[in-house]
Amino acid sequence: MPEHAIVLFAHGSRDPLWCRPIEAVAARMRQLDPTVPVACAYLESMHPDLSAAAAGLIAAGASDVSVVPMFLGVGRHAREDLPALVSALALVHPRVRFDLRQAMGEDPRVVDLMAEIALS
Repeated sequence: MPEHAIVLFAHGSRDPLWCRPIEAVAARMRQLDPTVPVACAYLESMHPDLSAAAAGLIAAGASDVSVVPMFLGVGRHAREDLPALVSALALVHPRVRFDLRQAMGEDPRVVDLMAEIALS
């Protein structure tokens, strides 16, 4: 049973095609390390939400869940909404360790890769 799992958390959209890049990242993660369960979750307009995605991973045996914000910048959602959602999860699942990671766009490796792609 896997103990560590990852949730890729994104904003969401009413456009069903919007989630394709997030789902592609999850699929690539599964290729790179099939032992780590990965789920996608969305703040609004799409399913599952963070609570449902985390519950599914926990039901499958996860006791340590990293939440990775798939945001380029740290706006209100990453700064206020997401920490509140993760705190609520910790109350519902007190035996699970939740780790809220930095927004994806704040990682210098992502910034470097985006700059390289833009210059090519």
